[in-house]
Amino acid sequence: MKQKYDVSGMTCSACQLAVEKSVNKLESVSDVSVNLISNTMSVEFDDSKISNNDIIKAVEAAGYGAAIKGESQSAGKAMDREDPYEIELAKMKYRLVYSLIFMIPLFYIAMGSMMGLPQPAILTGTENVLIMALTQILLTIPVMIINSQFYRIGFKALMNRMPNMDSLIALGSSAAFIYGIMVMYKMAYGFGHGNIEEVAHFGHDLYFESTAMILVLITLGKYFEARAKKRTSSAINSLMDLTPKFATVERDGVQVEIPIEEIVIGDVILVKPGSNIPVDGKIISGQTTIDESALTGESIPVEKSEGASVMAATTNKTGFIKFEATHVGEDTTIAKIIELVEDANTTKAPIAKLADKISGVFVPTVIVIAIITFITWMVKSGNLDTSISMAISVLVISCPCALGLATPVAIMVGTGKGAKLGILFKSAESLENLHNSEVVLLDKTGTITTGEFNVREVVSNKLSKDEFLKIAASMEKNSEHPLAKSIVRYAEEQGLEIEEAKNFKALAGLGVIAEVKGKNYLTGNLKLMMEEEFDTSEYDNYIEEFSAKAYTTIYFADEDSVIGIISLSDTLKDSSKEAVEELKSMGIKVAMVTGDNKKTAETLGEQLGLDEVYSEVLPAQKEQIVREHIEKGQRVCFVGDGINDAPSLARADIGVAIGAGTDIAIESADVVLIKSSLLDLINAIKLSKATIRNIKQNLFWAFFYNTIGIPIAAGLFFNSFGLKLNPMLAAFAMSLSSLFVVTNALRLNFFKGISAK
Repeated sequence: MKQKYDVSGMTCSACQLAVEKSVNKLESVSDVSVNLISNTMSVEFDDSKISNNDIIKAVEAAGYGAAIKGESQSAGKAMDREDPYEIELAKMKYRLVYSLIFMIPLFYIAMGSMMGLPQPAILTGTENVLIMALTQILLTIPVMIINSQFYRIGFKALMNRMPNMDSLIALGSSAAFIYGIMVMYKMAYGFGHGNIEEVAHFGHDLYFESTAMILVLITLGKYFEARAKKRTSSAINSLMDLTPKFATVERDGVQVEIPIEEIVIGDVILVKPGSNIPVDGKIISGQTTIDESALTGESIPVEKSEGASVMAATTNKTGFIKFEATHVGEDTTIAKIIELVEDANTTKAPIAKLADKISGVFVPTVIVIAIITFITWMVKSGNLDTSISMAISVLVISCPCALGLATPVAIMVGTGKGAKLGILFKSAESLENLHNSEVVLLDKTGTITTGEFNVREVVSNKLSKDEFLKIAASMEKNSEHPLAKSIVRYAEEQGLEIEEAKNFKALAGLGVIAEVKGKNYLTGNLKLMMEEEFDTSEYDNYIEEFSAKAYTTIYFADEDSVIGIISLSDTLKDSSKEAVEELKSMGIKVAMVTGDNKKTAETLGEQLGLDEVYSEVLPAQKEQIVREHIEKGQRVCFVGDGINDAPSLARADIGVAIGAGTDIAIESADVVLIKSSLLDLINAIKLSKATIRNIKQNLFWAFFYNTIGIPIAAGLFFNSFGLKLNPMLAAFAMSLSSLFVVTNALRLNFFKGISAK
């Protein structure tokens, strides 16, 4: 089974790795993915061998907290859950404010005299230096208690031999605090033995303000980071906010207002103009225009009347409607979109594995470097104050926050931006890999074309047009194929009486066999006619003419011979030609895969300027074409409607489903384009490229920062250039590094997709 958990206490990529390692040690755990930004974990395991409690205990053993995600919430209430980023921000604000209450007077007392600021008489002079030291320690301890999480998690991780960012902070600030206590002892010894000069000397060596300042600056950085992380989730939060908390429902002829989690399938819901739709449903009375831009990105409102479907989180613009609830809670379109975006954030992009590998050895390496720095400076200078200062600076500036944030924060912003544009990435891996596509294979019906067919020609050399059309419509009445529905609709428009066919049997990728008025008929493509050895030559001239117009032609035959043909045209989407041109300009090869006859397919291919056309292809053969391209070493993106294209969507390196209307599309595809526009494929590829570029910038900064920062903190450039970092500056620099990474990722919110010309 697959289960999601909320994880608390993580602060860096080393924390993330520690949780993953601890859970991976459990028997029957097949996959673990921890997300540092959302503080969530997704685990696949055999629930017959281990339980949720075993997994939670494994997380706690690593020094962190865990709980089943949304355990206390119902499906409907999941839409109204408290924002975890808001909670994190509130905690950080609390810690920051109360830390500053003690930190400001501490800093004034410790540094005020150096800045020429007035000081209370009781804290000035060598005779009062112990009083000043006691005052400082009393102001430092509350700051340490308020930020005790650093020590609790950091030292526990250290004992588990999986040190993390908190371990570095805990070691650095503890070293400064302990050194300050040692200095107090030396001052007390000096007073007791009359060595006032030593007392005066050590009076300037207290490190209590550095202890508190490290904690406050790190917390300040975390506060700004939490604010920025909250902005990264704005896309999901804005979608959640669009769903109303209450709805007016008609039950037993009485209108009642109830919370949306109490709506059940079949309820009749009333929506006034200007109100948002609470759940998915079908209109049973009234007509209106619906603004679906929140889900589809399409700014033009859509006209809706009786029988039309409506989706939760869309806005009723003009008319009063009643509709019947068809999907509620987590089954609504908006809930599935939110779930897909959140799932994408719990997965890990391949590029993130680089940061994980480094994090596994980074923190232990930093601790070793800090120890070497301390020993080296003690040997070189013999000055304990300088040696401790250098070692603490190394520990603090090396905190791998920026490294851990580099990938997940960009993924979160990227997937959130995609959701706003109507592009759903099912995983971080699909977001990373999409822009690497070398070949795009496009299904025709519903992808390049609208899938809405119109009958253009009806030809029969044996029967009258009406008689032939009645037989054809009777055969197609029970079929779900778009061509069949168009023929039935056309016959009904002609006022013809359609019979009920018997012994209906669909032949996958070929056609249909049925009995009408006691006689057997079959209908389908040329391949079916050839298999049944029917002579189609008398219709060849018609076929050639219709194919030149890119019509799709269906053959009809009785038990003896072909009785006629019907040609239909599918409307080319306005965006298809522009999308193909854009793909080719990006250096991507574009091909079409269709079951249409060769002439029709080639005509359409020429209109669009496709590189290659595969025609007369059965559904099973589409998957084979995808496989052949992959075997050639090409990275393949297959785009289809997600129904009969499921095998191809699954086989391709990246499967892209047009439209989110079917569960099959969501299951089979890696990326779902909610709108039926191929231009969104261009937007998805460009967003993928922008996100990966952003991640690489973040990783470069994180590596570059530590590459430069650690040597400076260790004092390698002190003798040559006088460069030195005290612990307070190191803490400030570390916080700025994390803030830079998060802010850089937020630039993805400025990504603008292209729209039809």
